[in-house]
Amino acid sequence: MYKNILIAADGSDHSIRTAERAAELAGLQMGAQITIIYVVDVDQSKTDVLTQGDKAMIDQKRKQRLEPVEEILRGRDVSYEVVIRHGEPGPTIVHYANDHDFDIVIIGSRGLNTLQEMVLGSVSHKVAKRAKCPVMIVK
Repeated sequence: MYKNILIAADGSDHSIRTAERAAELAGLQMGAQITIIYVVDVDQSKTDVLTQGDKAMIDQKRKQRLEPVEEILRGRDVSYEVVIRHGEPGPTIVHYANDHDFDIVIIGSRGLNTLQEMVLGSVSHKVAKRAKCPVMIVK
C-alpha cells in the first residue's frame, strides 16, 4: 500500500486534516514513514526577516506552525521526519516528491497563502498535475 508518504504542511487547517489522513493511511501499513515538507516561499521569507530579524526566532515560529501536524502523528505513533525547503511551494514540493521514492503525496486543497492560490493557481493543483506518484487532495 502506502509505505512512504509525503505530506505538504504549512500550519493551515487543511494541512492539519492532511496529517490526519496521512496518519490513517500510515496506520494501515506496518513500517510506514511520513515525510512532512514545509516550503518557505521567497516572499514569506523576506517578510519574516523584515518583521522578526532574528533567525532563531524565525525558525522557532516555523516549527510552531508545524507543531499541530507533528502532534497528530506522534499521537498515532507514526514515524515521521520534517523537511524544510525554500522556494515557490508548488514546484518545490513537486521537485522533492519526484526526486524521492514516495508512494503518495497528500496535500490540502488550500493553504495559508490564499492570494497566491487566486493569482497563480492552486499549489495543490500544480502538485497534482506534475508529481509522478499519486496525489491525494484533502478538503
